Amino acid sequence: MDLVNQIVPMFGNAAFAIVAFVVALSVIVTVHEYGHYIVGRWGGIHAEVFSLGFGPRLFSWVDKHGTRWQVAALPLGGYVKFLGDTNAASVGSDDVAPEIDPRRTMLGAPLWARTATVAAGPVFNFILAILVFAGSAMVQGQAVEPLTYSDAKALPPSYENNLEQGDVLIAIEGVKFDDPTRTESMIDLIPNEQQLDYTIIRDGEEMLVNGPFLMPAMVGQVTPRSAADEAGLIKDDVITAIDGSPVFSFKQLQQRVFAAAGTPVTLDLWNAGTTREVTLTARRTDTPKAEGGFETRYLIGVTGKFFFEPLTENISPWAALKYGANGVWLSTTTTLSAIKHMFLGNISTCSLSGPVGIAETSASMARKGPQSFIWLIGALSAAVGLMNLLPIPVLDGGHLVLYAYEAVARRKPNDKAIKVFMFIGLAFILTMIPFTILNDTVLCP
Repeated sequence: MDLVNQIVPMFGNAAFAIVAFVVALSVIVTVHEYGHYIVGRWGGIHAEVFSLGFGPRLFSWVDKHGTRWQVAALPLGGYVKFLGDTNAASVGSDDVAPEIDPRRTMLGAPLWARTATVAAGPVFNFILAILVFAGSAMVQGQAVEPLTYSDAKALPPSYENNLEQGDVLIAIEGVKFDDPTRTESMIDLIPNEQQLDYTIIRDGEEMLVNGPFLMPAMVGQVTPRSAADEAGLIKDDVITAIDGSPVFSFKQLQQRVFAAAGTPVTLDLWNAGTTREVTLTARRTDTPKAEGGFETRYLIGVTGKFFFEPLTENISPWAALKYGANGVWLSTTTTLSAIKHMFLGNISTCSLSGPVGIAETSASMARKGPQSFIWLIGALSAAVGLMNLLPIPVLDGGHLVLYAYEAVARRKPNDKAIKVFMFIGLAFILTMIPFTILNDTVLCP
């Protein structure tokens, strides 16, 4: 019976991870392939098949443009097969039936049409990511200026809080909050004490009240697949002690974890009146630095937060789109920097996740709620867009390299060279897949 009780949850967790992964992948692939399809159609290239999944066809229909839309049995990707393609990778063939207009094939279309069609997949992924990040910003809103107290989170009884809804924060222990963009960096200037004096404006009158440290040892977010995630920490958990020694600020938590240097630590947790204890081990993690590059730190996988939610206001659609675009840009540059530093051996390949890691992350984010899961889809969409632009044969970036050669040389590459080019790319992809799986399960579990 004990064995059954252990196996059933494991099977349930694996099934949930697979379902979450398939749902996220299906959305991202559909958007990517639709980009190829619609831009190809606009460029005069006919799509014979739009398939979600591979393998045997489950059901399908043909639209008025003569394209067969189908759902296949293996939901691990998808493809668009254009007229004249010999396979799902859009490798064309000169052996086209005489009755077919070459202009409607991928191989016979003008260079501009082929380039736009191939580039459209990654571009649509970036657009999806921008829209998801922008939507998240519009749902969350932005903090009003000046910083205003609202919706305090529950804290242990040892914390005294005399702030009230609508209080406008002017200063903490004399440290003024005159620039909302620097609020978090200004925390370093505040005395590291459990209770502090807050200068506020309440009902038009300036006064001094007592409140807890602005960023207590409270969990804001839990990083998927981190030590904290596996130990069961959740949002709004308050860490009251580490190895029996009390803590009251997130700064103290960081210092204690760093000092432990990867040895196990025991956390006392409080959440909504209930207490529990967990033991976990921080992991060496390569994290990006603001000025560029990476640094290796011991992290348990949680972010801090204020002990209250600031009063927010709606953000305009344009500002949200700018936020979304900035998020995609940051994600892209960070990923490229990580690839560079992994290639140079400056950081561990544990930063590289494969299907298993992505599935586990998908499940973790899905458990946090729809908003977190949708945000993950946006982040993965940006990653897929970037990955497909890498100059690797078989991927979209590999095709674009061939088109760039054609534009410069004024002729198409030799067929034998293309086949060798594609074989190398396929071999690389087939090598990377098992490596990333090994990375997720054995090397960096």
